[in-house]
Amino acid sequence: MFYSRCSRLVASSTARPLTSYLSRVGRRYSSASPAYEYILTESPKPGVGLITLNRPKALNALSSPLFKELNDALTKYDEDKDIGAIIITGSEKAFAAGADIKEMAPLTFSSAYSNNFIAPWSHLANNIRKPVIAAVAGYALGGGCELALMCDIVYCTANATFGQPEIKLGVIPGAGGSQRLTRAVGKSKAMELILTGKNFSGKEAGEWGVAAKVVDGGKDELLEEAIKTAETIASYSRVAVTAAKEVVNKSQELALKEGVDFERRLFHGLFGTQDQKIGMTAFAEKKKPEWTHE
Repeated sequence: MFYSRCSRLVASSTARPLTSYLSRVGRRYSSASPAYEYILTESPKPGVGLITLNRPKALNALSSPLFKELNDALTKYDEDKDIGAIIITGSEKAFAAGADIKEMAPLTFSSAYSNNFIAPWSHLANNIRKPVIAAVAGYALGGGCELALMCDIVYCTANATFGQPEIKLGVIPGAGGSQRLTRAVGKSKAMELILTGKNFSGKEAGEWGVAAKVVDGGKDELLEEAIKTAETIASYSRVAVTAAKEVVNKSQELALKEGVDFERRLFHGLFGTQDQKIGMTAFAEKKKPEWTHE
């Protein structure tokens, strides 16, 4: 996670909160939304919350102040009853090119350890219950790769660039890269990538299971696909969607039998919801369900 190409690459343009696609269909999420410095928030479709990382001159390098804002926006969307799915994206050039080296370089072991440095980065993976989609264009290196891997679904452009190059700086991934990347691509491939610091393309991310969808095209086409999926997810019962996310995540932690038992308990529990009755009645009557999310 500790890698940034900001010293060698300069963003040629500012982040576009409304791409040409979003300018046709998007709206600002809320006039009451906080004025963030490092991110942008909006709702391009009903039920969809979009967060755009917005440090264009630093290629969206990840810092503690940025994560404070990101965590705040994620929490607000997670608590918003009108939002059913969340998207995190960056710019055409960089999803996030790495962590902010200027912030990390002066740290000592005692300061990093005592202050539990980067622990807040795990808020997304540990506390957000609604599905989160990463829409990755450009660089997703180090912390940027780890941020994408924390999301529930990854979409990317074919020419996106992923990698965990921390070894080149004398450190290792610190925000879950070694764990999540290994689960996605297997031990041997993850070991090769982390020990060599080699990057891999969006096309390879799709082939290796890191990304669920690889889009031929640029940021506009990528966002369009991510928004379609988020809108579909948001159209379902919030209770069932939350349960579905939970059981899939448990598959990464539990043995098969325990995982199936856990799944069955949540399956049984959903029969106590209004949405289960609404959904099955609507199906039998060939009608569109009107979810109460209860």
